[in-house]
Amino acid sequence: MATRVIPPRILRKLRYNTATKPFQPSLSTPTLSPPCYLDQKPPSTTTTLLPPTAVADLNFHDVEKLFSYVSTTKLLRSTAVLHATAIEPMVDFGTWIMRSELMQTNNPLRNLALSATRATFYDHFCAGEDATTAGQSIGVLNEAGLRGMLVYGVEDAMDNEACDRNLKGFLHTVDVSRSLPPSSVSFVIVKITAICPMSLLERLSDLLRWQKKDPSFDLPWKQDSLPIFSELTPLYHTRKRPEPLTLEEESDLELANKRFLELCQKCVQANIPLLVDAEHTSVQPAIDYFTYSSAILHNKGENPIVFGTIQTYLKDAKERLILASKAADKMGIPMGFKLVRGAYMSSERKLAAELGYASPIHKTIKDTHKCFNDCSSFMLEKIANGPGGVVLATHNVESGKLAAAKAHELGIGKVNHKLEFAQLYGMSEALSFGLSNAGFQVSKYMPFGPVETVMPYLLRRAEENRGVLAASGFDRQLMRKELVRRVKAAVF
Repeated sequence: MATRVIPPRILRKLRYNTATKPFQPSLSTPTLSPPCYLDQKPPSTTTTLLPPTAVADLNFHDVEKLFSYVSTTKLLRSTAVLHATAIEPMVDFGTWIMRSELMQTNNPLRNLALSATRATFYDHFCAGEDATTAGQSIGVLNEAGLRGMLVYGVEDAMDNEACDRNLKGFLHTVDVSRSLPPSSVSFVIVKITAICPMSLLERLSDLLRWQKKDPSFDLPWKQDSLPIFSELTPLYHTRKRPEPLTLEEESDLELANKRFLELCQKCVQANIPLLVDAEHTSVQPAIDYFTYSSAILHNKGENPIVFGTIQTYLKDAKERLILASKAADKMGIPMGFKLVRGAYMSSERKLAAELGYASPIHKTIKDTHKCFNDCSSFMLEKIANGPGGVVLATHNVESGKLAAAKAHELGIGKVNHKLEFAQLYGMSEALSFGLSNAGFQVSKYMPFGPVETVMPYLLRRAEENRGVLAASGFDRQLMRKELVRRVKAAVF
């Protein structure tokens, strides 16, 4: 398809209103609740009800209003990048290059490949090469009424040295977040695989799974936690009774606990919630263990400081969510969850097939949608009547509409510190701005770090989110419509 080039003289005319939304002075006294008020007004003692037209406010017809805070240059680049990522052969070619010998340190073409990646996919899907630059990106988002989830883009540490180095990056992320305008950062994100060696996470997960099979199996190192497994959880990863942790492994576990404790305490002091990302099922039990044991220590009052993540493409997702939530309620622990569909579909199905078991993932996308929507409904009802919090991380427009309608039905205020919508940075802009324009809190998941460091994230996004990228036609269509409107406005 030929690409029409817009003459520079027209582009120069396309100056669009990027004025900031009005903000009220921020509160001077922090509280333990997440600093999540977009208008920075103090919380009222009564619940703000959505007006009857609230659901109708979530519309995508007025593209001028929808993209009023997006510059024409960014619209053009976003449309081009999303179109490219929707073409599977192009994604395959880009992935091949990133994994090829071109990326070897001594290859003279490496810098060229990195420069091309930085100028296209990296700049679109990542917030910057360091926390300070990412903070500047958050400032731009904040002017448009959105917030940022800061994600230091490292994962899969193999030894304690790498874990210690990564911890410094996460701690610095909290410091940068604290220096930004109040409420502009909704969460700091951590991957447990970055602060605990992968081999140890695999060992811990094996031991936890075996204890599920045999409750008499003793784990002397285990702290208080919430339920990690349900009756539907597959245990095929652990084929035989694992050996107890060695003295060296126990020492490594103590170091990992100290790292996570330090990060949690830093977030408590900064009054910024910490969200633990979910990963593949071979290590997820250990990740949930770290998350829940820390939540028991740090989550107090009405609002959680430590959030876990449930991947709803897993068949056991809803049961695990309900079990953990009910156990937290009995213990008087406010628990927060991010709900996502999931990002490891290919690897999960491949591993299950290799071991001779059925995939742990729902058979159809329809089943996954239903699970996400059911879990969303459960959490919305829970936070409407009690403590806790939920982040609905979805690119699906129908799920967004259903959740907005459910929030209205339950009388949950639009700008409510217990409810947050979220999308990946550079994706689903229409849904993000549509929800924000309707008054809901919306965050963008914003990974940052040097191109080489964030490369695993970019590759995984390319490989695991092909369906989402291909389905970005909704966004591209609305962006093109707005670009056409701006060109007409400038010319005529």
